[in-house]
Amino acid sequence: MSVVTNTTTIGAIEAPSRRNTELVLLAFAVAIPVFAYLNVGLALDGEVPPGMLGYGLGLGAMATVAHVVVRKFAKYADPLLLPLATLLNGLGLVLIWRLDQSPRLLARNDFAPQATNQLMYSALGIALFVAVLLVLKDHRVLQRFTYISMVASLVLLILPIVPGLGADVFGAKIWIRVGGFSIQPGEFAKIVIAVFFSGYLMVKRDALALASRRFMGLYLPRGRDLGPILTIWAMSLLILVFENDLGTSLLFFGMFVIMLYVATERTSWIVIGLLMSVGGAVAVASFAGHVQARVAAWQDPFGTCYEEGSAACQQMAQVLMSFGSGGTLGTGLGQGNSDLIQFAANSDFIFATVGEELGLAGVMAFLLLYGLIIERGVRTALAARDPFGKLFAIGLSGAFALQVFVVAGGVMGLIPLTGMTMAFLAAGGSSVIANWALIGILIRISDTARRPAPAPAPNPDAEMTQVVRP
Repeated sequence: MSVVTNTTTIGAIEAPSRRNTELVLLAFAVAIPVFAYLNVGLALDGEVPPGMLGYGLGLGAMATVAHVVVRKFAKYADPLLLPLATLLNGLGLVLIWRLDQSPRLLARNDFAPQATNQLMYSALGIALFVAVLLVLKDHRVLQRFTYISMVASLVLLILPIVPGLGADVFGAKIWIRVGGFSIQPGEFAKIVIAVFFSGYLMVKRDALALASRRFMGLYLPRGRDLGPILTIWAMSLLILVFENDLGTSLLFFGMFVIMLYVATERTSWIVIGLLMSVGGAVAVASFAGHVQARVAAWQDPFGTCYEEGSAACQQMAQVLMSFGSGGTLGTGLGQGNSDLIQFAANSDFIFATVGEELGLAGVMAFLLLYGLIIERGVRTALAARDPFGKLFAIGLSGAFALQVFVVAGGVMGLIPLTGMTMAFLAAGGSSVIANWALIGILIRISDTARRPAPAPAPNPDAEMTQVVRP
């Protein structure tokens, strides 16, 4: 009698890397801004702009470098995040260059062309994106720096009010000047504070999920568990009071409430957070002149404050007229008059150029692109295998979503203006560099989440023994 033994080894199912899909999408993400650049040049001068080749090669080179690094060091990452960010960044460069060609803006003493600088900042953003993927091999390492990140984020938020270092720009103290450069620390603080929130909530989520009583259908948390949200609420109000920065205050507090809800699954935290946010904003607006001006411009931009020459009202009125001029399909790239907006036409109010020259259709297309980035971030959070990664991904996605909402909502008159910049579109080095870092971290988390698990070791009990009789 002979015995034949067959041992079956169960291997891991090989997940598709989707890098070729990413490469094809990147080709479109580079081609669309190049055609937009050509469109602007033909609309302005009737001829092919001389810088189109250099712009196309520069954007293509940055996209290629980013793709090669993702292909090698984050093989299983989400294939849409990099093309979407590249497309938005490329179109932002086109819009900034379009405003740089405006004779009205060039004639003003307070205006300086920004397209060349923005291309350099985009390259630095890609460099930081690459550094994140090379250095951050596993996002879970950041959990070790939970409380260090809290200190670092507080330092970043406090820097703009340090005498001699902070700079007051249009009433908001959100900048610091280092040498000949201006940096907005709040853009980087949103990433660092997300590390702290993720690590803290992962440990404390069970305690925060406990409810002491039920009131009007809501499970209210225990009194001692309100401490974290009260602390974060107070800090956001201090930012609003001392820095006159409504945008960072909303972003900071809103991100915490979103992550708190995801960690505890308690709707009561959302309700409490909204009530505290509204109450704090109303309280600060009662004595902060900068916030009062923004609220007045939001309530009636064409009213008394406009006649009195309020800069906030005039800006808001010009922005709304710019949107109104665009209609459904827009005036066409390079053929609008958004350069009439006083101050920050290429930064805080660049979305008005989208509304006028691309119309409602263009606005919806851009919001769809932003929505896709947010959706991929949320999907990454759902796919993450560790609680820290889930909270970190949802925190970064929530921060990105809040920034898009407060900027687009402020420019379109849904909420008061906040002074924040539209991610990847607006001129400004801090914003584009920080958001490329954010995309890099999401790609790292998605790579870890999508990477197939290693094959299990052979199990002796799983051996199949067959007896063969002669």
